[in-house]
This record gives sequence, C-alpha cells and structure tokens, in this order.
Amino acid sequence: MKYPQVIVDLIEDFKKLPSIGTKTAERLVMFLYSQSSVEDLNLMADNLVKLKQSVHKCPVCGNLTEGELCDICQDDSRDKQVIMVVETIKDLFVIERLGEFRGVYHVLGGAISFSNGIGVDDLAISDLLKRIKDNNIKEVILATNANVDGETTARYIKALIDDSCLVTRIAHGLPVGSDMQYADEMTLLKALEGRRDY
Repeated sequence: MKYPQVIVDLIEDFKKLPSIGTKTAERLVMFLYSQSSVEDLNLMADNLVKLKQSVHKCPVCGNLTEGELCDICQDDSRDKQVIMVVETIKDLFVIERLGEFRGVYHVLGGAISFSNGIGVDDLAISDLLKRIKDNNIKEVILATNANVDGETTARYIKALIDDSCLVTRIAHGLPVGSDMQYADEMTLLKALEGRRDY
C-alpha cells in the first residue's frame, strides 16, 4: 500500500529542500494535511508564488527586495562609503540582526570554490569593484566565512582592490571552518568590532 499520488508528489517536493529527508518530508506533508485548513494552504501557496514573482535581488548590493532598491540601500542614515562584503543574503541578515553595523553591504552570492565549480565569474566581484570605483568607498570589510573558500575569496578580493581604499577583515572570533549563520550574536559582534587591516 502506498500514499495517494498527491502526497507522494509533495513528499518528493519537500525532499528537494536542504536537510529534508524522506521521513521529515513525510512528517511535514502529513502535518499540512491533518493540521492546516484549506485557507492556510491557499495562503501558503500564494506566498510561494509571490516569492518568485515579487522578490528580487537589489541591483546595487544583491540583498532581497520587493522594491527597486533594498531598504538598506535606500536608508540615507547609513554610511554608504563603508561596504561589508558577505557571501550570502543569509549572512547579511545575521550581521544586520546585531543592529551595530551602519554601513552598506555587498552580497557575493557565494565563495570561490574550485572543487565545487564556483569561479570568480560566478560571483558578484566585478560589481563590487565597480561600486568601489564609482562611489569613493573608504572601507571594505571582508566578512567571508572563516573557512578555506571564504579565505581564498577574501584574499582574491583584497588583491584586486589593492590600495584604492582601506580593506579590513572581520576578526576570527568565528571558529575556523564554520559558517556565520551558526554563530551566536556575541561572537559575531566581537568579530565585527575586532576587524583588522587585511
């Protein structure tokens, strides 16, 4: 005996998400069937469609937005001459939750990883260099992850920027080999405060 086909299809859909195996996918689908109203499911379906229709990357920094520019790029109280370079949008949100950084961001879209087939041209590095050149940037903070790929990416960007502005690197209060999204806020705050010339 097997589940009805729609349940089988939904289980397969959920398994496409990161860290979701068959048992977790099955549990999620059965929860939605037994605990959610038709209205709740319709709202969820509408939001999933809107996710791709309404949300796009900010053309300046790569953050998520529903408008022309993201909220951070539109905020006149932010120091637009200080750019923090992060690998992912998730990293941006982790730093932003601290409420301490008042500059702007640049999302690379990953890190250089030749073993995973991610090269320089796959990242928003040329966009970063253009921003630095066109906007009289005074500091670039390299906040890539403290692992081999993050360090490779930081070194590459530093070499490209050369002496056109101050380049700093967040302090390694983050454990080597870890991702920022798993660090606690105090560790991140200390790493941000302890950034150094790079």
